Amino acid sequence: MKNKLTFACFLALFGWCACKETPYQHGKIMYTNFCENCHMADGSGLKGIIPPLAKADFLQKNKEAVPCIIRAGMKGEITVGGQTYHTEMVGIPKLTEFEITNIINYIHTSWGNNLPPVKHPDVRTWLKRCEKNTKPF
Repeated sequence: MKNKLTFACFLALFGWCACKETPYQHGKIMYTNFCENCHMADGSGLKGIIPPLAKADFLQKNKEAVPCIIRAGMKGEITVGGQTYHTEMVGIPKLTEFEITNIINYIHTSWGNNLPPVKHPDVRTWLKRCEKNTKPF
């Protein structure tokens, strides 16, 4: 019995530590598959063409618009870190609310970003709101 308890404690500790190192593993996978080609593995974007996600003030200032931008894309001008960008972003409408939530939470905790996590019910609300508007911010 003691060995089973020790083993269970070890597994619990291992799982906790693994989650602490990469808390949004699913979001990282989704980011790699859908976002990394343009925004780069380190979130740096392409200078002057694609805005960075690393240390991006835009994420904090427009948190309610980000889910809509991921799903529906965006056209027009965007300013990130004092730099203006004009490249159109194609949306990914097939992503679920959960996948979008995970991507955002991965971005919020990566590359020097220290933003609070978003919750799925909030993302759902923001997506419904932006479906009614043509420009989310």
